[in-house]
Amino acid sequence: MNDLRQRVERELLDDILPFWLNRAIDRERGGFVGRIAEDRTIDACAPKGLILNARILWTFARAFAVLRDPACAAAAQRACDYLVRFFWDAECGGFFWMLDCEGQLLETEKRVYGQAFALYALAEYCRATGDDNALDLALRASEKIESVAHDAARGGYFETYRRDWSLAADQRLSPVDMDEKRSMNTHLHVLEAYAGLLRVQESPTARARLEELIVLFLDRILDPVTHHLRMYFDEEWRPRSRKISFGHDIEGSWLLVEAAEALGKPELLNRTREAAIEMAQAVYDEALDADGGLFYEAGPEGILDTDKHWWPQAEAVVGFLNAWQLSGRPHFLEAAGRSWNFIENFLVDRRHGEWFWLVRRDGAPGAGFDKAGPWKCPYHNSRACFEAMARLDAASRGGKNATGEHA
Repeated sequence: MNDLRQRVERELLDDILPFWLNRAIDRERGGFVGRIAEDRTIDACAPKGLILNARILWTFARAFAVLRDPACAAAAQRACDYLVRFFWDAECGGFFWMLDCEGQLLETEKRVYGQAFALYALAEYCRATGDDNALDLALRASEKIESVAHDAARGGYFETYRRDWSLAADQRLSPVDMDEKRSMNTHLHVLEAYAGLLRVQESPTARARLEELIVLFLDRILDPVTHHLRMYFDEEWRPRSRKISFGHDIEGSWLLVEAAEALGKPELLNRTREAAIEMAQAVYDEALDADGGLFYEAGPEGILDTDKHWWPQAEAVVGFLNAWQLSGRPHFLEAAGRSWNFIENFLVDRRHGEWFWLVRRDGAPGAGFDKAGPWKCPYHNSRACFEAMARLDAASRGGKNATGEHA
């Protein structure tokens, strides 16, 4: 455990954070650049996405909270300032989806997934710095989500709205997603955002919605037979897809526990912990390759995609550590170590820095993928490092709580 703890911290301090501090800041136009190619070439004219900016804000807010490094504080403030100035819609409320490199509007959709990440990041920034203005904007974003996107009759949220918050005809989060009114992914990150908000300030609305979301995951989104998360649903919560996303399964396993801890209801926490262990076991049994990497996707007939994307590997480290802390079963700790070995051996780009987007099953990096872009951000890998460091520290102290942060 001590060796793993040191290796994780070294990757965070020597590779991930320096890459984003040294390469991603847009000193000419403000904020951060919208795209960096796999060879570190910067595309200064690339659009700037809400998810990238919000995840950078979250990363450096958490980094400052943990490390107290002034450079991380400055990067977090830069991301917060840009989010408030350019992404927030002062006229209609909520955050825009995509800007051009100059900060002008490109895509004005209000995707609930994006609103959740902005809320999550602003809450973390307030938590790290005490900035009440960031908290105020997070609460305003929450009020908008709840007043428009929440489905009071059936629970949960719809996916995508136009700028004026009328429901969009196309509900997809991205071109690879299904055009359905509800997705597991959006609900997972609204849950994550409200758990983060409750750690900063008590909110009856956030508390009520967090409980609703946990129950939705346990009763509707999680398949009780396979222990995998169902991906898409229609308006009546009928499942619309049979695909399995192993990365979301293992990520969801620990985020659900974190949310239940924030909520603080013992019976629901016990249900969530049991579900998390079952989810992690299903991923262990079905997705973990001999080299320690996690396959990407499966269907009812078996594995569909053997590529190993960067973010499921990061989530595997945390999810398996969480399952080990909850159950005491040593194979989960071993799996977390194997996942980190895979990251070090195959995903970390020793030449250009940061992590490859994916590697094939033979270990060869996929070509032509971003190092930074609308969906390639420092959130998954930095968060895995922060979580692993905290959890391993807690374990070394004999802590018994599910997450190191709360031990």
